[in-house]
Amino acid sequence: MLARLRPTLDFVPSPVEDKPGLMIRDPFQFTDAVLIVPPGLISCLEFFDGQHSLLDLRGYLAPFTGAEAAAIEESMSNALSEAGFLEDDRFFELRDAAQRTFAESDIRAAAHAGSGYPDAADELRSQFSEYMHPQIDAPKRRVLAIAAPHVSPFGGVDAYRAAYSALSPDDADRTFIVLGTSHYGHPDRLGLTRKAFVTPYGQTVPATALVKELETNLGGAALLEDYCHAIEHSIEFQIVFLQHLFGPHIKVLPILCGSYARSIYEGGLPEQDDGVRRIFGTLGEIAAREGDRLLWVLGIDMAHMGQRYGDPFAAEAEKGEMLSIEKRDRDRIAHIEGGDARGFWERVQRDHDPLKWCGSAPVYTFLKSVPEARGELLKYQQWNIDESSVVSFAGMRFFG
Repeated sequence: MLARLRPTLDFVPSPVEDKPGLMIRDPFQFTDAVLIVPPGLISCLEFFDGQHSLLDLRGYLAPFTGAEAAAIEESMSNALSEAGFLEDDRFFELRDAAQRTFAESDIRAAAHAGSGYPDAADELRSQFSEYMHPQIDAPKRRVLAIAAPHVSPFGGVDAYRAAYSALSPDDADRTFIVLGTSHYGHPDRLGLTRKAFVTPYGQTVPATALVKELETNLGGAALLEDYCHAIEHSIEFQIVFLQHLFGPHIKVLPILCGSYARSIYEGGLPEQDDGVRRIFGTLGEIAAREGDRLLWVLGIDMAHMGQRYGDPFAAEAEKGEMLSIEKRDRDRIAHIEGGDARGFWERVQRDHDPLKWCGSAPVYTFLKSVPEARGELLKYQQWNIDESSVVSFAGMRFFG
């Protein structure tokens, strides 16, 4: 049998003008290989499902390629395997090596420097100073939390600026609990790490005592040294903004929140799962005990609409269908502002979340763990991530 094509790969139209087809890449970064499958061979990928044999693929190719069918089949199989795109021994070796390297490292290295933001400290400082200008006046009372996007900073700059302007120099000594969307992690589970985050600004200080408390109390509801931290951007971008404001040595508890997809698609509340209930209880105990020593940061995007995300229409920010999406986004945001976790989640669950909010799990986790929080929308924004797809997000601040 042909090995199965990994279901977690990214498949996008080729951006290379003279090489049309389907581009395949690995968002987990177990491999940095990129393949472009020519248009005539794209349909062959369906045979890499663990149910078809070499002879099946060869038989499919023969009417079109004749005597070349065997050579094409062999070349395609070898290329996919060597790239690490098949569930075979080659992939398992690459995966185990990457996970082992991350587990053995003392730090979480910057994964998106040079792509999401500059990889040189001076250039980074200059660019983020521009992002934060003009800075909005900070509130007169201390914030409990902020919510900012996790889209690339240049795309969400207005919402980032609004959220981080809510902080003041007096916040520098607080422990920042960063709740990020886990795009690749297990549902109904937190991803934890003891590692310091390193960016061009320098190295953070991990809140190891709080990590240990979560590890001890949550058991299987948390994964320590979750490899997803190595590649995830939803926390990394928040770290860079925090370091820009307060210097490199901020104290951070980074938490990746797995989706509550089971609740969205099968019904019931997320906390009907024993592990999720323990998550909310333990985070709630930490929040009540630590009080103002903590500042919560939610790294969240909201709606994902348009052709990239499976919709039958081309989305354009703040036009057409996206005007209706804004109204629905703002309805959810109003429930977040009011601390209404149940009302917010009912809207996420309705029709299995057609808005595709990838930040719903961190939001719900925060509202359930810190029920006294009341929010204020500072800036709502939509951005075309490509010519036919839009992501929405917001800058918010919360008080207790």
